[in-house]
Amino acid sequence: MSTHRTNGLLLSLVLGAALLLSGCHAFLFAGLNTTDEHKGIDAERHIVFDAQHHLALDVYRPAHAKDAPIVVFFYGGDWMRGKRQWYRFTGAALAAHGVIVVIPDYRKYPSVKMDGFMQDAARAVAWTRDHAGQLGGDPQDIFVMGHSAGGQIAALLATDPAWLEAQGMQPRDLAGFIGLAGVYDFVPIAAKETDMIGMFGKTATEQRRAQPVSFAHGAEPPMLLLHGTADHEVDPSNSKSLARAMQAQHEDVTLKLYPGVGHSDLLFSMSRPLRGHAHTLDDVLTFIQAHRKAASSGGSPAALL
Repeated sequence: MSTHRTNGLLLSLVLGAALLLSGCHAFLFAGLNTTDEHKGIDAERHIVFDAQHHLALDVYRPAHAKDAPIVVFFYGGDWMRGKRQWYRFTGAALAAHGVIVVIPDYRKYPSVKMDGFMQDAARAVAWTRDHAGQLGGDPQDIFVMGHSAGGQIAALLATDPAWLEAQGMQPRDLAGFIGLAGVYDFVPIAAKETDMIGMFGKTATEQRRAQPVSFAHGAEPPMLLLHGTADHEVDPSNSKSLARAMQAQHEDVTLKLYPGVGHSDLLFSMSRPLRGHAHTLDDVLTFIQAHRKAASSGGSPAALL
């Protein structure tokens, strides 16, 4: 094992232990955000995109960005917790390689159920479309990306047209969906999962509204599905199932499974201290470069760094 990987593993264990012992998510994410990759990028924080619900977003972008691809990133947290500020490392990592990243907050359960946070997510994407040019981005090249519960949110935007339709958009308007250990196939919800039942409903019919595999009908954007085989929080079968649903519709989907990688490590490897755990960043950048719509419309987008 290389020194780099050994050091990364030790840091992962230390941060994980601190989180378990202290219950302090802020401490964990402070460690992940210890990176110098914010140099050479611009960051704009707390931009209000929904004043009625007091929702804001953060933007990370390459300095002097022009017609750059954009990723709208939805973080996880069981649909009940999380803050956009914790995910600076994700925004910084992608922005350092030529991608504009928008990280919005959304309302959480139990304050709202699924309709509430899905409406928030759709509004964030619509705001990104409307402001793409001002950010230095290309409105044709908007990708949605999410981890864990955020993966479910982003995947539902990419599969169920109802959410984006309310904002004058369609899933096909997206350049792609990038799912990191997302929750895609979970019906029926076990009776013990009371919070999920509260969010998504008691009956299988209600619950299927929340399940992205229910809506893979052949009108989806290209998908990149990443999952670790050692994920004990969201089973890799979720990504496999969505990949099969896309393949059945002869749609563009790439499934990558990382041997021995756990649920959090898949995302945390975007942070410089843990970069050796998985090739998440490289695979995401490769997918974005390959699926930029500017290339298919006659443009010649600059290669990502």
